[in-house]
Amino acid sequence: MNILFVADPLEAFKPYKDTTFSMMREAQRRGHRIAACEPRDLGWVSGDVVKARVREITLTGATEAPWFEETRVAVQPLRDFDAVLMRKDPPFDSEFFYATHLLEQAEREGGRVFNKPAALRDHPEKLAIMEFPQFVSPTLVTRQPDDVRRFHKQHGDIILKPLDGMGGAGIFRVGPDGMNLGSIIETLNQHGCTTIMVQRFVPEIVAGDKRVLVIGGKPVPFTLARIPQGSEVRGNLAAGGKGVAQPLEQRDREIAEAIGPKLAQRGLLLIGLDVIGSCLTEINVTSPTCFQEITEQMGFDVPAMFLDALEAAVAA
Repeated sequence: MNILFVADPLEAFKPYKDTTFSMMREAQRRGHRIAACEPRDLGWVSGDVVKARVREITLTGATEAPWFEETRVAVQPLRDFDAVLMRKDPPFDSEFFYATHLLEQAEREGGRVFNKPAALRDHPEKLAIMEFPQFVSPTLVTRQPDDVRRFHKQHGDIILKPLDGMGGAGIFRVGPDGMNLGSIIETLNQHGCTTIMVQRFVPEIVAGDKRVLVIGGKPVPFTLARIPQGSEVRGNLAAGGKGVAQPLEQRDREIAEAIGPKLAQRGLLLIGLDVIGSCLTEINVTSPTCFQEITEQMGFDVPAMFLDALEAAVAA
């Protein structure tokens, strides 16, 4: 296959832990050709098809720079690739939104895009949990500061977060004393201009915020528990959390088997469910990670499972 990765700049990758890199490595091992571009490289002219300035690359086998060699740079139609993998990291901002429209046009022209652009738009990572309230802890989505105060009064210990964040950025915990609640609401809510999410604090976070990967509707049999360190409340690896791989628990499997097949039918080949204790907190669809950590700690080849699913989807 000829595979195009739409992602962040290659020079910004951290190959020793990057999931997109692990996909590329497995693809090259299988003999597939690899190219990469950024969303800003996508474009369309009336009367023509969606094209991108792409960098054809080969991997050097290293996990530090130089980890790839650029063999050719060319402007190519997206429909000429067997698979286009949208792997741009959040935030889900206007530019990401516009990129999904360009990718959807490429689909209409015959391209094969994974995850499906329309499905990316329809499943914002924080709000997608609303479809599955049976798995969610008490949660509030609002622009109204008074709603947040009432929610805090009811539940006592809460987490507040922006809807467009990633890696734990902008997450706050407010305990029963309500310390700094007003200031935090102002910071996140911007005096009623910005919608935020508020959730009851789940104390099981001490055991980790588990990333449950679902590929082609099927759960990976191991999770990565991202465990907060020190006084930090966030388990995100980007926020200093420690990643500990472990077998999938029964509750994790129950959630994954309820959600995974349904979202796979909508064109989401890969999703990452975030589970704290028994509660679903987020559904990651843009660029789910943790492939390398699970593979290295448990010996289960997650990139191989993903390439198997991708090859099957392209052949279907």
